[in-house]
Amino acid sequence: MKLADLRRLAIRKNLRIRFQLARGWECIVNEHGVAQVPALKSVPDFNLEQELAAVPKFLLEAVAGNGKNRPVKPQLLTREELAAMATASPAAAATHEEE
Repeated sequence: MKLADLRRLAIRKNLRIRFQLARGWECIVNEHGVAQVPALKSVPDFNLEQELAAVPKFLLEAVAGNGKNRPVKPQLLTREELAAMATASPAAAATHEEE
């Protein structure tokens, strides 16, 4: 699973995806697909893609309610569960190739 997969999932499902980096910092991929590390004060000396490879758990937060204006509870997923969710999305299978 790559950072681009998380970005697509966050945009498609209107989610914020949070995970812990090795240094104890938190990374948030927002509903616009932007990855942010709020604790950073300067240019990082690490590669976020490489840090992501070691992350075991992710917290998913719905940005909007479920249509009934009720907030959706945050959901804690393992790497495998999140990867399955990212690949099972119907929008991921709906690529269009022109001939």
